[in-house]
Amino acid sequence: MDAHIIERIIALIGAIVVALFALKALREEWPKKNLDDHVTKIMMGLLTIGCLIVIIVAIGFAGRA
Repeated sequence: MDAHIIERIIALIGAIVVALFALKALREEWPKKNLDDHVTKIMMGLLTIGCLIVIIVAIGFAGRA
């Protein structure tokens, strides 16, 4: 197995794990109304979007030259 395939598998697994925890934290923060809670919601949303981008690249739908 080539090194780039192993790296993609590791990135895919890591992105899935991080995205699941970010979505769980976002779900827990959702009913809160303070300013710092809104910042946390934005950060968790952006983290999830970043994980989705990594998943798309790791699967091979994007990022190939």
